[in-house]
Formats: sequence, structure tokens, C-alpha cells
Amino acid sequence: MIRSALAVIVAFWAMASAADEMRLAVTTSFDSSGLADVLLPAIQDDLDLDVQLLVVGTGQALRLGEAGDVDAVLVHSQVAEEAFVAAGHGTHRREIMYNDFVLIGPTTDAASIADAASAADALQRIANAQPIFVSRGDDSGTHKAELAVWAQAGFDVGAFDNWYRSVGAGMGHALNTAAAMDAYVLSDRASWLNFANKAGLALLYSGDPALFNQYAYLPVNPNKNDNVRSDLAMALENWLTSPRAEALINGYSINGETLFVFNAKPG
Repeated sequence: MIRSALAVIVAFWAMASAADEMRLAVTTSFDSSGLADVLLPAIQDDLDLDVQLLVVGTGQALRLGEAGDVDAVLVHSQVAEEAFVAAGHGTHRREIMYNDFVLIGPTTDAASIADAASAADALQRIANAQPIFVSRGDDSGTHKAELAVWAQAGFDVGAFDNWYRSVGAGMGHALNTAAAMDAYVLSDRASWLNFANKAGLALLYSGDPALFNQYAYLPVNPNKNDNVRSDLAMALENWLTSPRAEALINGYSINGETLFVFNAKPG
């Protein structure tokens, strides 16, 4: 009897002391950056909150939110995010941080994109020279940004020959494919800096405003999904926009180069 009562007490204590848990859909580029390894332990310490990441492309992350399979999403495609909120799937959109997209390619740079006047000019040069170009092709924020720059350059990627390789996968896989094929690829800066297998690739072009890469946080609407933990989603938002998060995000660097810039405005 004593042993049974003790077991009940231990089980109750374990339940009472367990951290809250929420589900957050994030982009593969965010995951590839390594920033989650810095933020998640701090969130656990400060909020006693266990954030379970579902790592997918932006399009899939928003679909998970629409289905109520996550409590919030952290993605980087403003047009798609605003449509998500307008359709009532998210309560609001809150900007958190930014970095930029960069064009990576072989150090030999057969297309001479290092001399390009703009991102559109760089892709124009690639289309003219037709070296291998690797596209994520996965409806991610990075993929959407790439397609937007191709459109600025006057191209429809559906008309390209087999020098344009769509891999339908995340940022890490796309970079690995580009490294293996000595190819060009559009990447977010953070994933590139954190990428270990650079082989003969280098960052060849950056700096065009068209390559700006804003990340935003969108809590899923609990009125459409009864199982959504909106209380935990809001607690995480408050933390992500706090001075504590600002210091960690701005302080995260690789080889002395900052990967993200915090730009959340007060609520």
C-alpha cells in the first residue's frame, strides 16, 4: 500500500513538473542556420517551454498551420504569410529578424555573376551561360524568392532545359547537390555560413534589396483549431520579441559573421 501511494505521488510530481510543450513549424533554412540550437535551450530555461520543431518549407509550414497541426509558424515569405492571416488561419504576423539571400556558385564562376549589377542581372548571366543551377523547387520561402528574381530577370523557369535542376528538397540538400555538381544555387546567408561541405563553391553575389529575407512569426488561430495552444504561442512570441531574444539573435555568428539581425517592434 505504501509503495502504491508513493508511486502515485511520484507520478503526480512528474506531471506537475513537466515542461509545457508546443509545436512550431519552421523553415529548413532556419533549421540549417543553427540558430535553433541557441534559442531553444534559452526558451526552455526562461519559460519552462519545450518547443517541438517541425522543419519544412514555408508552403508546407503554412499548410500545417492551416490544418491546426502546429501552434505557430516561423517562416519567410511575406506574401504567403499575409494571405495566411487574411484567410483567418493565423491571428497576426509579427516580424522577428532578417538576413539576406545570396547567390552561391563555383569559384571559377563561368557565368561571371560576381560582376553582376543586380540579382536579376546575375540570373540573366546564368541563363545565358547555362551552367548547372540547383533550385530547391519545394514551395519554400527561398524557392519563392528565387522565382521572384527569375521573374524580374524576365524568365519562366518552366521553359529552362536540364541545366536547371529542381531538387524538391530543403536548403541543406540543395547546397549539398550544388557542391557535388559544382553548380550555382540561391541560399539564405545563414545556411550558407553554417554549411560545412562547401567544396569548390563560394559566395559570389549579394547585396541587392531584392534578396532581403525577413522572418516572421504567425500564431495559428485557435478559433479555427480547438487543439491549438494559443497561450503557449503567445508566450513564445513575447519571448522572441524580448531583449533576451534580441541579444541571442544578434549575437549568433559564425567565424565572426552575424547570421541574423533582430528587428521585432514592440507589441
